[in-house]
Amino acid sequence: MRSGNQKSFTLGDFVEQFGGELIGAANTEINQVSSLESAKSDQVSFFSGARYLNQLQHTAAGAIILGLKDRDASTLPRIVCSNPYAYFAKVSTLLNPVVKCEPGVHSLAEVDASAQIALSANIGPFVYIGKNARIGENAVISPGCYIGDNVVIGSDSKLYPRVVIYHDCQIGSRVILHSGVVIGADGFGLANEEGRWLKIPQIGRAIIGNDVEIGANTTVDRGALEDTVIEEGVKLDNLIMVAHNVKIGAHSAMAGCVGIAGSATIGSHCTVGGAGMVLGHLALADGVNVSAGTLITKSITKPGTYTSAMPFSSHKDWLKNAAQLRHLDNMADKIRMLEQKINELERKSS
Repeated sequence: MRSGNQKSFTLGDFVEQFGGELIGAANTEINQVSSLESAKSDQVSFFSGARYLNQLQHTAAGAIILGLKDRDASTLPRIVCSNPYAYFAKVSTLLNPVVKCEPGVHSLAEVDASAQIALSANIGPFVYIGKNARIGENAVISPGCYIGDNVVIGSDSKLYPRVVIYHDCQIGSRVILHSGVVIGADGFGLANEEGRWLKIPQIGRAIIGNDVEIGANTTVDRGALEDTVIEEGVKLDNLIMVAHNVKIGAHSAMAGCVGIAGSATIGSHCTVGGAGMVLGHLALADGVNVSAGTLITKSITKPGTYTSAMPFSSHKDWLKNAAQLRHLDNMADKIRMLEQKINELERKSS
């Protein structure tokens, strides 16, 4: 929750805290952040490229944050820095601090006597906390959350309403779990015997590192034998599926509706665009960027951007192109035959 009484800062205050080159009046007062289109004279916005030049020229913002190459793109008071969007994020965080919750356990919460809850933690109504669970300093457990037996939640972590954490799972410090997140549900482990599915007990855990944020209704399954692990600084959007035994490296980020199948390993500083899919038991190297809608069907050993999604077209054109895809193998054979004939003709002519 954000404060309703934001404190004012000046451009000089921002530069003192975050660096950058200040051009214009240092005492320019800023009360909030906003977009170029809707900003007012007491608000700051950011400029990220030529496509927004018209908005920059007509903005009513009191100040602008922009990049090194755009330092003279505006005459407004401005802060010049190497990463305007990151700088804007820091300013926004400063202007919109998180409101501290009052410590204590609500009378309508159900907490097992063996659970250990830091005195500074906030436990909301209709929360259930199981046996031997441990809740760290300044943690916030919002109404309707379920915390299973032996769960560990680190300091300064925030669980929004209706988060479910199954038994034995571990949540690091400064973790944010949005509403509907489920950590540690059983993975999809099944064995087939004579046409019937037998459930395989999922005896691993789900381990969430420090400074991770997980979006609404995202699920992280527990491991089948070993643990599912999400390392520090990972950011997961809404509606993502992380299957059992997956490992996601530090500071990777994934957009909505991504699916990571069982036992896949994602390196550090990777990104996966919306609706991207990674098949099971594959490994992605550090620094891999998967485009939106892309299906990864084999391991990737080198950093870079990978795309498999077809560009959209009219349905009529798509049908024609799709029909040709069925004949690619035959076409490849014909091309090889033609190449052989051309090579023979060239040898004879020489």
